[in-house]
Amino acid sequence: MADVATANPTEIKPGDHAAYIKLALFLAMKSPPKPTNYRVGAVLVNATTNEILSTGYTLELPGNTHAEQCCFEKLAATHAIDAKKLSEVLPDEVALYTTMEPCSVRLSGNLPCVDRILGIGKKIKTVYVGVQEPEKFVSNNSGRGRVERAGIEFVHVAGLEKEILEVATAGHVTEKDS
Repeated sequence: MADVATANPTEIKPGDHAAYIKLALFLAMKSPPKPTNYRVGAVLVNATTNEILSTGYTLELPGNTHAEQCCFEKLAATHAIDAKKLSEVLPDEVALYTTMEPCSVRLSGNLPCVDRILGIGKKIKTVYVGVQEPEKFVSNNSGRGRVERAGIEFVHVAGLEKEILEVATAGHVTEKDS
């Protein structure tokens, strides 16, 4: 994972989806390992200009925050608006890159990431993911289906699944640990 550790967002070429997933993985590594959540990274990109609008990772902000939530809340803060009003400031062609399929259920009672994505409206055109959410915490995550039914393209970017799951599950107790 050496190339992930040196992810440089200024060198990512337009359409290099694997590089954006690597950047999201680099961000996920900043999340503290815990047995109760996945370490996920997210990158929000203006698909027209290739400008990174915001980034986030699990537990970056106070509370039980997910990567996409942190990404959206940080962007909203830069515009001094509520995250529910992001559609007012986002460009028309936005892509979201996340290491793991956005959640459709939050056990903590927080708003699921899919609801946050759909709440932004039609600005996010594509969600690129590195892996689907494992069924450890929530069975049958409907994130992909809900995103697609809303008319947002859902694209699996293959090639980093092993690395993403290693980072995502750091801190989890395995059967051999117990």
